[in-house]
Amino acid sequence: MEIVFLGHGSLQIRTADHELVVDPFITANELAKGKVSLNQLHPDFILLTHAHQDHILDVEALAKASGATLISNYEIITHYQGKGLDGHPMNHGGARDFPFGWLKYVNAVHTSSFPDGSYGGQPGGFVLNSGGKTVYIAGDTALHMDMKLIPMDGPVDLAVLPIGDNFTMGAKDAAQAARFVECPRAMGVHYDTFGYIEIDKEAAQAEFQKLGVELLLPEIGEGVTL
Repeated sequence: MEIVFLGHGSLQIRTADHELVVDPFITANELAKGKVSLNQLHPDFILLTHAHQDHILDVEALAKASGATLISNYEIITHYQGKGLDGHPMNHGGARDFPFGWLKYVNAVHTSSFPDGSYGGQPGGFVLNSGGKTVYIAGDTALHMDMKLIPMDGPVDLAVLPIGDNFTMGAKDAAQAARFVECPRAMGVHYDTFGYIEIDKEAAQAEFQKLGVELLLPEIGEGVTL
């Protein structure tokens, strides 16, 4: 399994036979320009953690171009089904076997609304197991004790965690989150995209090093292989 950082909270995940995209926010991300583009993505499935614009901006364009099936909470899926897109609804604690692997929708502490202010259901994260490897995608969240439940389903090989602070965990809490999920390796996301979440990368690395966790900060377009 390969996880490619597309900028902000967006990911491309390549399994043995499928391509997934998580929270596509690319066309309006100035940091992603010239590095990644929608036309290089051909997902079979699109995973959405919540309904904020910086996580769903490119959903409709990408889904229409690729024919991808959306996976998210019930409210987000019914919203997009109303627009003619294909979707599979989930809710917290639910898991299912998909063609690409086993997927569980887990808790996140955040908010969720569409750009027009309408209700976007409760935010969440995902635990994905494919090809014998497991990645925890926290979504936008604060540090919370439910993260300690994640490794009960099996060891986590990579934790994808927001580190930008202000709207989500900062690096200090994210490092603790990695400890909660018993994962020695984390990928930082949701930082530097705009002013509120600009970070000191060296300081962030130091917070993770204090707890013995490796923090990966790939450039946009770069990937991590599990």
